[in-house]
Amino acid sequence: PGAGGTEACDGAEMLFRMYTRFAERQGFEVEVVDLKPGPEAGLDYAQILIKGENAYGLLSPEAGVHRLVRPSPFDASGRRHTSFAGVEVMPEVDDTVEVVIRPEDLRIDVFRSQGHGGQGVNTTDSAVRIVHLPTGITVTCQTTRSQIKNKELAMKVLRSRLFELEWRRKQEELQKLRGEVRPIEWGSQIRSYVLDKQYVKDHRTGLMRFDPQNVLDGDLLDFIWAGLEWKAGHRQGAEEAEAE
Repeated sequence: PGAGGTEACDGAEMLFRMYTRFAERQGFEVEVVDLKPGPEAGLDYAQILIKGENAYGLLSPEAGVHRLVRPSPFDASGRRHTSFAGVEVMPEVDDTVEVVIRPEDLRIDVFRSQGHGGQGVNTTDSAVRIVHLPTGITVTCQTTRSQIKNKELAMKVLRSRLFELEWRRKQEELQKLRGEVRPIEWGSQIRSYVLDKQYVKDHRTGLMRFDPQNVLDGDLLDFIWAGLEWKAGHRQGAEEAEAE
């Protein structure tokens, strides 16, 4: 949850129930991965895994900040409170990093090791230089008198560098999937649930519903379809602007 204290934690639990009920309505499998209760009520944090055909595609437009407005049941005076909760939607991905080095992608050179001042360490070609042709990564090793040992050490270093390169690529892919993470506060909300005035409004698409309890019970498909259309149009507009 974001701003709003106990009210925000209760709002987070309402969203948790909403998405769980939506998934059940679609026949998806729901698994609770992690759950942290709020200090007084509701949820401080929840992570659920939803499995089913097109589950990620359907839920992807739900990522963002959600705003709850209502007379708070945690306020003895019954005053109207506003709270916020953030939703992230990520596909289940294989986060293992596998490094495959094909012999045809390597150029291996051997040369005579050089000591201090250019003196030869030995009279054989024991030093090894390995170039990974697809990436241009070059590793040189001449620390031992054995060409075989130097090659083994150079391959270990090359594998480590390729591992780091692949790991960074995966992190960049995950960041693209996550998209922009906005602060969980006023001005960032994608949707408002205004319970005392009995409406739910999506601020991206303009879609409004006047049955918030049904929405919070998982009746979300119209918001989701509208969100998918908005995402498609937003993406197309960005691509056209980039082309210009």
